Amino acid sequence: MQLASINKYPVKSLKGVPLASTIVDDFGIQNDRRWMLIDDKGVFITQRKYPLLGTISVEDQGVALRFCASGGAELKVSAARFSEHVDTVVWGDAVGALKAEPSVSDWFSSLLGVRVNLVYMPNSSFRQVDRQYADYKQRVSFADGYPFLLTTEASLLELNERLDSPVMMSRFRPNLVVSGCDAYEEDRWKRIRVGEIEFEIVKPCSRCIMTTIDESTLKYGKEPLKTLAGYRRNEYGVCFGQNLVHKNLGTLDVGAKVEILEWL
Repeated sequence: MQLASINKYPVKSLKGVPLASTIVDDFGIQNDRRWMLIDDKGVFITQRKYPLLGTISVEDQGVALRFCASGGAELKVSAARFSEHVDTVVWGDAVGALKAEPSVSDWFSSLLGVRVNLVYMPNSSFRQVDRQYADYKQRVSFADGYPFLLTTEASLLELNERLDSPVMMSRFRPNLVVSGCDAYEEDRWKRIRVGEIEFEIVKPCSRCIMTTIDESTLKYGKEPLKTLAGYRRNEYGVCFGQNLVHKNLGTLDVGAKVEILEWL
C-alpha cells in the first residue's frame, strides 16, 4: 500500500490544495485549516450553507495567501494583515483567533452577499480534539474535529460502482488517500505508519450534506449520501473515511509506504 495523494485546505471549506510533499506539525499538515471564515457572531461558516465557498481557490505562499474567485477576482493577504483578537466558535468549541483587516473581509463579504470575516488560528490557541475518541492532549486546527482525514481509492471505486453518476474524491475532502488496499479495509485499521509518521485511527468520519454538492453547478443532490446511507450507516452516522491523529512530527510524501501496525 502507498500514499496516493495528499491534500490540505488552508481555509476551512474553500478549495483544497494537492501536495507532493508536506511537513506535519503539531496541528497536522502544515497550514491545514488554520484560516476560517466566520459570521458577524463569530460562528464558522461552511459550504453546508454557502456552496460558493467551494469555488474559491487558495494558494498558500508561506507568508501570504492568494485567493481567486470563480469570476476571476483575486486577493492576496499577508500574515501581517491579521492582528485584532476575536473569539470564534467551531462546532461548539470556543477558539481565540486573529481577524484580518476590514478590506480582506470586505472582499469575501462581497462574494457571498453576507458579512463575514477571515480569521487565523495562531500557535497560541489550543483547541482540543474530542477526548471521547482521542483521550490525550492533542490539538486540532479549524478542521471539524481531528487533524487528519483518510480515505482509500478502493472505497471510492466501490461506492462509484453503486452510483449512476460517479463522484470524485474531492467530495469527501480527505487529507490522505491510500491506494493498494481493499475497499473499506481502513475500517479495520487501528494504528498505521505512513512514511515516517505514525497515526492512530480514532473514529469513522460521518458525512454530511456537503458531499452532495455538485462542484460544477453548486446544487445539492441526494448522492452519494443516499447510497452510502444504505450500507454505510453505523452508530456514528453515515460514514466514509477515517479520522486520524498523528503521533509524531516529520514529513509526508506522495508514494510513501503505508504499513498497518495494529488491526481492530
